Amino acid sequence: MYNNFITNKFKKTMKNYKELIRSFTEEDYINNRINLHIHTTYSDGKGSFNDIVRQGADYKYIAISDHNTVQGYLENEIPEYVIPAVEFDVWCGYVFMHLLAYGIDVNSGVLKPFLAKSKKETEMDIIRIFAKRDIRKLINAIHEAGGIAVIAHPACCWALSLDRFIKKLKNYGLDGVEVYYPYKRHRGIIKFNTAAKVKQIAEKYDLIMTGGTDLHDTSL
Repeated sequence: MYNNFITNKFKKTMKNYKELIRSFTEEDYINNRINLHIHTTYSDGKGSFNDIVRQGADYKYIAISDHNTVQGYLENEIPEYVIPAVEFDVWCGYVFMHLLAYGIDVNSGVLKPFLAKSKKETEMDIIRIFAKRDIRKLINAIHEAGGIAVIAHPACCWALSLDRFIKKLKNYGLDGVEVYYPYKRHRGIIKFNTAAKVKQIAEKYDLIMTGGTDLHDTSL
């Protein structure tokens, strides 16, 4: 089984990731001091996990958030500046979305049912879009694993009202909104709201604001 918890060099610290991430500023993201959305070859990225980690030494903090897997954290040494993370594919009603989980205990058994069972479930869009994760159960599992749940690139969600959609997610336990991210690749084409609107909604519902480049390449 792909997500078999075998080799584990990751050691959970007692760091309060929720308050740490809440303390990050807009300038941290804009000035490339923090990047909380990165993919590696453990999912659909081009860069190796360890190469990206080494590059991250120039940042205050980074988070590698591969799709539906924490395998990179289980198989490699993780320095303090790397925040444990994963990005889940999940449906919320008629809206397909990505949910970032930060500060999770990657050894937690409550996450295992939501993790990929094969490599294809981490890298192939045609397979990932058929995810059957229950959004409420997923958010609860993220919390039980000590983490926070953050909606990724929300301006790209096919929601009739992004405000109502995020309010619904907050009622389910959503902790944060990805606000600071570039509109590149298909994100620049499939875009229904502005970054300013996303920020306004996050502030309205007092949600943690995060950011990252959604890196899929080899260099930060």
